[in-house]
Amino acid sequence: MKIIGITGGIGSGKSQVLTYLEKTYGAACCQADQVAKRLQKKGTKCYRRIVDHFGEGILDGEGRLDRAALGNIVFSNKAQLRILNEIVHPAVKEKIREIIRKEEKKGTSVFVLEAALFIEENYNAMCDEVWYIYADEETRKRRLTASRGYSEEKIEGIFASQMSSSDFFAGCDRAIDNCNSFQEACGEIDDVMAQIGIKKIHE
Repeated sequence: MKIIGITGGIGSGKSQVLTYLEKTYGAACCQADQVAKRLQKKGTKCYRRIVDHFGEGILDGEGRLDRAALGNIVFSNKAQLRILNEIVHPAVKEKIREIIRKEEKKGTSVFVLEAALFIEENYNAMCDEVWYIYADEETRKRRLTASRGYSEEKIEGIFASQMSSSDFFAGCDRAIDNCNSFQEACGEIDDVMAQIGIKKIHE
């Protein structure tokens, strides 16, 4: 089974790429953030460790984690963010390894893992290769304004908290250019998949 990692800045089109790989190549896709959300549900080990450290002020009226309240603490405090990552990421990686083992047993030919903190948290150690989905800042701003209604200020804040393009390029094995039409990006993806010997499921 080929394991491909996908990363890139917000608004670069990672979700589109995952959908394309799933539909066109039968890829099993896994998003680290979705795994993290499941592992932080009320009553889990991760949940208890987060509440023990950050206190009950990060819970909503139902006793669940309030991600916005937690975000307000960690995104303005690097030491607290590091503690949160040290609680969450090892558990996420353990769960993803379990998912990978299950997919291997099923005979899945390609597994795709997407994570925002891919390089920072060393998810590339699980993968055969890592792709950087690239789009320039102006393109990403335009997409985020149109799709999510984000303000210029919010977008700038998110961009400032993420890795630079040069760091992404340095940390990844390949780059897929998604600045223009998605059809063009799909053409690049098809070329790469042909190179690594993975066929389309409907050819």
